Amino acid sequence: MSISKTRQLLVDVARQLFAKNGLESTTMNDIAQASGKGRRTLYTYFKSKEEIYYAVIETELERLSDKLDEVAARKISPQDKVIELIYTHLSMIRETVVRNGNLRAEFFRNIWMVEKVRRHFDDAEVELFRKVFAEGKECGEFDIENVDLVADITHYCIKGLEVPYIYGRIARGMTEEATKPQVAKFVYGALGKKNKI
Repeated sequence: MSISKTRQLLVDVARQLFAKNGLESTTMNDIAQASGKGRRTLYTYFKSKEEIYYAVIETELERLSDKLDEVAARKISPQDKVIELIYTHLSMIRETVVRNGNLRAEFFRNIWMVEKVRRHFDDAEVELFRKVFAEGKECGEFDIENVDLVADITHYCIKGLEVPYIYGRIARGMTEEATKPQVAKFVYGALGKKNKI
């Protein structure tokens, strides 16, 4: 097994154990045993449980980033792309938290640790929004004076919606299809163009 495959196996096993038992109740020995690798192999890749926890968070953020990149690469209008990026971000965050069971409490309890690991992802997401807004401005879909500022604000607004979205406190009982036209109207209004939906 290659170095990267071994490392990824250890991260996957750790994520599953963290999700099932929680971070505190999972030991490095548990991870080594469950992966079928020795402790020496585990310590070759990770010096501590915190280091492997960081790797788990990074892997989860890479999944989210890959999905956002897929949306950004689609051949759709900048207006549609913005809405799809928003919904993809929120649904992937919720899926990640739900998928990780007991680990989700750790995500919220150690939010500063998560934020430290998340910084690179946040920067990449802001850059995605910059590109979409610049494209929309160039083709006349958006009336934006400062693309960088609007991208920053959009990113932090979406980030602020994560916890309420995860807990179902936004649009209680409404489907995504029912909410999209209202969200689009709000977003398009902020971007200076009329809702095209």
